[in-house]
Amino acid sequence: MASHIDRLVPHLNVVKPAGPGPFPVVVQMHGCGGVQPMQTRYAEAASEAGVAAVIVDSLAPRDIGRREAQLTVCTGLRLRGAERAMDLLAILQWLEGEPWADTTRLGAAGWSHGAWAIMDALAAPGASVDPRLAALKLAVLFYPYAGPPTRTHRHGWGANRPKVFACLGGRDAVVGNVAPRRALNRLGADGLDVRILDLPDATHCFDDEYASDPRTRYRPDLAAQARGFYAAALSEVLIRSGAS
Repeated sequence: MASHIDRLVPHLNVVKPAGPGPFPVVVQMHGCGGVQPMQTRYAEAASEAGVAAVIVDSLAPRDIGRREAQLTVCTGLRLRGAERAMDLLAILQWLEGEPWADTTRLGAAGWSHGAWAIMDALAAPGASVDPRLAALKLAVLFYPYAGPPTRTHRHGWGANRPKVFACLGGRDAVVGNVAPRRALNRLGADGLDVRILDLPDATHCFDDEYASDPRTRYRPDLAAQARGFYAAALSEVLIRSGAS
């Protein structure tokens, strides 16, 4: 794990609130195409809410460029969610050595492929006995990929009990609505607190003005709504509940 951390850390972008901390932390996992400017906007929303955000670049440490990512990662040929889940585990371990990070108040947020990675981490065999995953209080999932070969709808998250906030697009022609909702319904049936922001007019990647898939349409109004949903989730779970 140490070598994995060493590969990731040079490519992290940490956005912190003012002051010395320690701060609650959310780990942000980008979509299949890589880190986009919208990740910084979400991180800034987190910072304004009092939460430090760690933007994890999963492509640069693997020497995967954007075009290659679109051809291989986005098509499922390379770097599937179960493999990328190790990035989340590595960053959670790294945070234990950072004095500005309050590791009793941790969350993870993922977009599409990044949400898949988070969900597969929590659903992996043995995940329920991993203290780092057990420490996650919040999972925020934006238009999550939840089709084959993802694990959540089949296995659930075991004893892992983060609160779940998810954002789904009614016009999402990439991951659709059926598979994500099936996974979220499984979590709800298992007793997890699941809250869903349904945006009927949103496509996949509606919050990313640089998305290149022709099935997506950038909607700055809906993007602002999604960031508000994100900030509210962080505030409720990592600030107010976490401090109690």
